[in-house]
Amino acid sequence: MTRKIKFLAASLALFSLSSSISFAQKKSAVNKLPIIADMVHNNPGDVPYVSKFNNADVIKPMGFNGKTYFIFQSPQLAINWDKVDPDILPVGSDDRKWVDAKAKDIHAMYGEMKKKGMNVYCMSDLILFPKRLIAKYGMEKTFSDPQNPQTEKYLRILIREMFAQFPELDGIFVRIGETYLHDAPYHKGGIQNQANPDKTIIPLMNILRDEICVKLNKKLIFRTWWSFDTDVANYMKVSNGVEPHDNLTISIKHCEGDFHRGNPFSKVLGNGRHKILVEVQCAREYEGKGAYPNYIGEGVINGFEEHKDIRSQGKIASLKDLATRFPLFKGMWTWSRGGGWEGPYIQNELWPELNAYVMAQWALNTNQSEASIFNRYATTKLKLSPADAKKFRRLALLSQDAVLKGRRSTKYFREIEAMWTRDEYIGMLYKLPKGDTLKTILAEKDTAVVMWKEIVSLSKQIKFADKKTQSFVQVSSLYGLHLYEIYRAVFNLSAIRLGYADASKKADWIQQYDNAWAAYQKLKADHPDCPTLYSKDKVLRMRTQISADKEIDKMR
Repeated sequence: MTRKIKFLAASLALFSLSSSISFAQKKSAVNKLPIIADMVHNNPGDVPYVSKFNNADVIKPMGFNGKTYFIFQSPQLAINWDKVDPDILPVGSDDRKWVDAKAKDIHAMYGEMKKKGMNVYCMSDLILFPKRLIAKYGMEKTFSDPQNPQTEKYLRILIREMFAQFPELDGIFVRIGETYLHDAPYHKGGIQNQANPDKTIIPLMNILRDEICVKLNKKLIFRTWWSFDTDVANYMKVSNGVEPHDNLTISIKHCEGDFHRGNPFSKVLGNGRHKILVEVQCAREYEGKGAYPNYIGEGVINGFEEHKDIRSQGKIASLKDLATRFPLFKGMWTWSRGGGWEGPYIQNELWPELNAYVMAQWALNTNQSEASIFNRYATTKLKLSPADAKKFRRLALLSQDAVLKGRRSTKYFREIEAMWTRDEYIGMLYKLPKGDTLKTILAEKDTAVVMWKEIVSLSKQIKFADKKTQSFVQVSSLYGLHLYEIYRAVFNLSAIRLGYADASKKADWIQQYDNAWAAYQKLKADHPDCPTLYSKDKVLRMRTQISADKEIDKMR
């Protein structure tokens, strides 16, 4: 071999080795999402949750690098407007006293979080101003229009003052889907044409981008929910209408609409030219709020069973898909607690913590398997033996399936109205399919109860290091069993009421309904650590129908 040939061969070998190393490094590189934030979503108008997730010493070791404060802990409610006009919030007035007290509380919360090395964000309803400002400047009909020059003027001032008066603030999560005023007695809010890219979303986002991202070099996270989260064309219109910026991120739920099992996986995830983060609810308001086992980490990361069809079409159907196929996926935002209204209320935060831990840890390195993170929680946090960790895994995965089968349907989830039960309310099903489809749906309710019985059995077999955890796992598993026995009876009685099922079984199902309620109520009476129960007689919030219990009483 000539010297020249030897040199070429050596060069090729070196290039090959270099390429192999480069490929291996890329394959094993840790993919960490820059924003890993958590929020406790308090019930509007209710007493705020007492939660460990408000403590940086709890959430930071879990993997979170940011804390997002709820809308009523936002500085937009606490700036004094003195630089603009001292008459907006006059010193000594009731509204000024309220704002000053709010500011004191917010400074304390934010300051403590910053001391722990956490990024501080707040969720803010935009647009929102003091009532006195709106009245003084005649903005009653225009304040909610971001294209109105006067609105834009005061909105820009609002943003600047939020960051000036609260320097602890690193960024804002902007919410335009709804406006809550339950704990904002001296402010007025709203937004016109919330789903219109041209009239509202693009103008508003450009104003905020200019003020927050460009001028202040702070973070703007703009939520899509109830505005441009389900229509890809609208999403792309917004994406193309706003120039990307390193400080601008778009926030999208992993599913469309609210956090319901069976709702479509988000169609807009994986599109556009902006950085995105994904919202995940850990104590799901439609599925017990942490009162019973309800593991969602596996389904959110790897893909829920109900999204198999879109996965088979090669579409993104999980966060794992998103992480491997969309390089602009840059953040995770969990709601460790809350969403919705009222109860159930929990004393033990085990089930939300499991979900939040898995999501945060995965966000630290999206190359990890969900199963390995789950096992780490089971063995290091709960100190379970390998055998018990395996049983705990089985319990958690069963809960994921039992919730879907017991509350909606694996195959026919589109046939079941998602809002028939939520928070602590239980309604009837006023629409159901007929024939074989109904038989399948009702059979799934039997299967769900069988699954809950296995969950209860596993909860008694697993040996936890902590006695309180041991008790709560068993009590919350029984809670799930009795609640889903109630659900099964409601489904069957709804079918009978509609004339779709055998009316001769009505008395038997009413008896099963009564028995399930009796066991459920006894569980609460016998166990102090039992979460609060679902209500028998409360009407579903924002719904017209009466409670399931009253409908069933009519059938007796």
